[in-house]
Amino acid sequence: MNGSFSDLDLPAEVLRTLAEHDMREPFPIQAATLPDALAGHDVLGRGRTGSGKTLAFGLPLLVRTAGRRAEPKQPLALILVPTRELAQQVSAALAPYAQALGLRMATVVGGISIGRQVAALRDGADVVVATPGRLHDLIDRKACRLGRVRITVLDEADQMCDMGFLPQVTEALDQVHPDGQRMLFSATLDRDVDQLVERYLHSPVVHSADPSTSSVTTMDHHVLVVHGPDRYAVATEIAARDGRVLMFLDTKHGVDLLTRHLRGSGVHAAALHSGKSQPQRSRTLAQFKSGQVTVLVATNVAARGLHIDDLDLVVNVDPPTDAKDYLHRAGRTARAGESGRVVTLVLSGQRRELSKVTADAGIEPTVTKVRSGEAELSRITGAKAPSGKPLDGPATPPAKNTNTPFRGLGTTKDASPGRSRKSGEARKLAEARKAAQVRRGR
Repeated sequence: MNGSFSDLDLPAEVLRTLAEHDMREPFPIQAATLPDALAGHDVLGRGRTGSGKTLAFGLPLLVRTAGRRAEPKQPLALILVPTRELAQQVSAALAPYAQALGLRMATVVGGISIGRQVAALRDGADVVVATPGRLHDLIDRKACRLGRVRITVLDEADQMCDMGFLPQVTEALDQVHPDGQRMLFSATLDRDVDQLVERYLHSPVVHSADPSTSSVTTMDHHVLVVHGPDRYAVATEIAARDGRVLMFLDTKHGVDLLTRHLRGSGVHAAALHSGKSQPQRSRTLAQFKSGQVTVLVATNVAARGLHIDDLDLVVNVDPPTDAKDYLHRAGRTARAGESGRVVTLVLSGQRRELSKVTADAGIEPTVTKVRSGEAELSRITGAKAPSGKPLDGPATPPAKNTNTPFRGLGTTKDASPGRSRKSGEARKLAEARKAAQVRRGR
């Protein structure tokens, strides 16, 4: 029992805005964190994404900043996140509360006009939500100074370290007010994250919504062992199910290849990866959230922080190679207490490697051998034959990328690139389409 938000020391404007968004009872991480954060203590929060962290750190940051006014180029509060999508999501989640408290927010990320961001900072943004790389660029241009920042949040700190942002993160933390409040949230406390905690947090209060390797109890995990040439057909039938599905692949080229195939088979699919412009990525996510796109095919850029309501199926078309990636991909479903299912496609030769990954993640998946068109595949995933009618409009164009797509599709992982490999991919696409046509004619 977490009580209600009204039991916490929050201003009337914030309580009113929470009620307008039908939020009356805090999630566990919020109930645990808010009192300490509102009191100004440094906080170390450990919990999976989807547990309600954004309001856990965002509400105290806004409440404790309210009443002050930023000078040009000198924000008062800073939220650092690893990806553009997460930055925009955090900004959108906090915007109503910032507005209620009279605070001005700016989102500072790559892929969007830096000139507009310079202007927003010059106009006096009180709160900045930023990715480390773009913040570094703005500091270099002398468009942003952090000396007046008294509250700093690092969200998904482990992901920022994994992506190589540790130097930019420490650069920012070295420049904020030395006596300010710091809050760090991370799913895991690896060596680099532990270094940040030791160096920058002062006697932090620790709150953990879940154990560090927790898997959501409302989540089912399945490993589907498939025959190599049948893999595209299996993925296509899963994609054609009723309801939305998020599919993960390792490479941008693999994402584009599968997306084009799905659209050619009549499935409303769209691609999300770092090769897309930020406006493209934002538009694709909006279409997926609205249901206009039913299948989002993505690289790991989508594995962190994204919140999509009512997403009950995640499919690893390419199996993840470490436990952390598995858990974060899986974390896109079964959010905020909802149920969900995670399905990983593997070839027979990949089973041992995946078993180690799932064991490290604390997962015991159900393993099933399946073929396309089988009732068992439909039972587990809701798979069905696609319409086979290509969608109107252009399919997602391929990225100019030489990365190997579909890690498990070739005869070996290290097959040399070239004409023979590309013709093999085309042949597999043709075989998958032909198999679907045969099944529709049965």
